[in-house]
Amino acid sequence: MGGCTIADFFELVDQLPDVARTDHERYWRVAVGTRTFGYLWEPTRTVGLKQTIAEQLALVAERPETFEVQFTTGGFGWVVVRLEGVERDELAELTFEAWRLTAPAMLVTERGERLPG
Repeated sequence: MGGCTIADFFELVDQLPDVARTDHERYWRVAVGTRTFGYLWEPTRTVGLKQTIAEQLALVAERPETFEVQFTTGGFGWVVVRLEGVERDELAELTFEAWRLTAPAMLVTERGERLPG
C-alpha cells in the first residue's frame, strides 16, 4: 500500500459540493455549508472523518494500525485515519460518506452516488 497524501485529501474534498476548508493553524476544518464533516492535522498526516458508529467500530476493529476512535457525538462516530494507511479510493469513500452524513438532503440527492476521484 502506498498510502495517501494531504494533497489527495484536499483534492477529494474539493470535488464535493458546497465544501469549505478553513485553516486553524494547528489543523484544517472541512465543512459542507456550516457543518463540519472532517479535520486534517498536517503534522501527523491524519484526518478525522464523521462516520456512523457502526462504521467507526468496524474500521477500528479491522485495521487498528490505520484507524482509531476519535469521539462519538449525536449518534455519529468520528474516526481518525492515518493517511499512509489508506489508498485514494478508500479515502474517497470515507470522505464521501462523511460529507453525505453532513450535507443537506438536497445536495446529497443532486450528487447521487458519485464518489470524488
